[in-house]
Amino acid sequence: MSIGFSTILIPAVKEPAEFEILHLNNSEISWISSINQIVVPAGCAVSGAVATPLGRRRAMQMVTLPFFIAWLIFYYSTSTNHLYGALFLTGLAGGLLEAPVLTYVAEVTQPYLRGILSATSSMSIIFGVFTQFLFGLLLYWRTVALVNIIFTVIALVALCFIPESPHWLVAKKRHDDAKKSLQWLRGWTSPQAVEDELRDIQALYKRKKVQKETFSEKISTFLNRSFLVPYFLVSYSFFVGHFSGMTTLQTYAVSIFQMLEAPIDKYYATLILGILQLLGAGICVLLVHYTGKRPLTFFSTATAGICCLLVAGYDGYIKIHSVDNSTLNSGNSIQVNITVGPSDNAMSNPYSWMPMTLLMMLALVTHTGIRLLPWILIGEVFSAKTRSSGAGLASAIGYIFGFLTNKMYISMVDQFSIWGTYSFYGFVCLTGCIIFYFILPETEGKNLQDIENHFAGVKTLTNEVYRSKKRQNVETSKMQDLKGTSNPTFEGDNIIQ
Repeated sequence: MSIGFSTILIPAVKEPAEFEILHLNNSEISWISSINQIVVPAGCAVSGAVATPLGRRRAMQMVTLPFFIAWLIFYYSTSTNHLYGALFLTGLAGGLLEAPVLTYVAEVTQPYLRGILSATSSMSIIFGVFTQFLFGLLLYWRTVALVNIIFTVIALVALCFIPESPHWLVAKKRHDDAKKSLQWLRGWTSPQAVEDELRDIQALYKRKKVQKETFSEKISTFLNRSFLVPYFLVSYSFFVGHFSGMTTLQTYAVSIFQMLEAPIDKYYATLILGILQLLGAGICVLLVHYTGKRPLTFFSTATAGICCLLVAGYDGYIKIHSVDNSTLNSGNSIQVNITVGPSDNAMSNPYSWMPMTLLMMLALVTHTGIRLLPWILIGEVFSAKTRSSGAGLASAIGYIFGFLTNKMYISMVDQFSIWGTYSFYGFVCLTGCIIFYFILPETEGKNLQDIENHFAGVKTLTNEVYRSKKRQNVETSKMQDLKGTSNPTFEGDNIIQ
């Protein structure tokens, strides 16, 4: 919501209503769009350090406070500095949320649900942005800030009714609390039903916590293969996801549709773009458990690469074949058709629907895989010892890549035009598809210990998708649950391919 709020704030303070106090110039506007992206990585980098001593749930609760304060500052703001301060708080709080949220999801869910629930984090971000667009159409921006406080309070209260992560509780030697947490998370089941899962978690932390580590030993942990390999994988996933063309399309959608002469109003096209992003994320959430992450990633990156190359080819073709056309001159594409309306575009260029359709498809396919992949992997690939800090550091590099791709976009279009820029995006996607084939293991349905062993070089994961074993007999399952011999909801080695 804080990301989407900037989008409705900028036009409201650039060309304000008569009763509005604030009126910002272009230089001040540029800071509004940049402060959040600059501050978020800093919050991500320290979020692991905050989440580890406080606990995942308590850290999430505490971060609602700066959001609450920021929305109030937005509502009562009377100067540019007030806006900057509120944007700083939302950026910092958003970054601080990364490690506790992603780590909590990974630690409380069973392997067969982890991919689905991890993917919902990105889907929630897209939905949050969409709510701000919707509120912005119905309400004044200050009123929107006030309405957003309601969601902050709801989040704080809702978090009071969920248990702390059993992994964190075991790490703090609160084994009874960990058992109660598992009972709640597995559907208010009996203590006997979670004994096996609790023992596995305890064994994981016993191996890690034999003696208190020195500072140098803690640093060396982050130089081991078990951290560096997954960190590279997640970072590269972020790189491909941001340089797939979707990040810049999301930020500069209006101007891109204008450059490529979209046959419908550029603002309606942007709204459709948002809906397709949400739809793509929903498809990923529904399919990831059945197809696994590798097939979705290959399909997403390959199709995105083809879409980008076709957009580049279209732009190059139009430039070559319209040298003598007064509406499509050979100048820089940023200056093309600034005053041409949709109907004029359709008359002067009957193929203007092609790039718009390709960009819509790009929005859909990137969110079925590559855009959500790093956020899913963050909670899975790091070891128990580095999971919280690794999630924060990986999120930080992801936001840095997002900042760089947006910052570089204007210069790239000035230098290489649309065809050169999207050719580069297409090359990144297609090479990424090849590289992922060799470096991306299939983690869907695998337990965290097996994933940790894979990246530590102890054993190699197969590329098969592990799915939960269906109950063969309801009565047998009930008897096993009563005897405490097994936990039907616990995914350990009882898996089939």
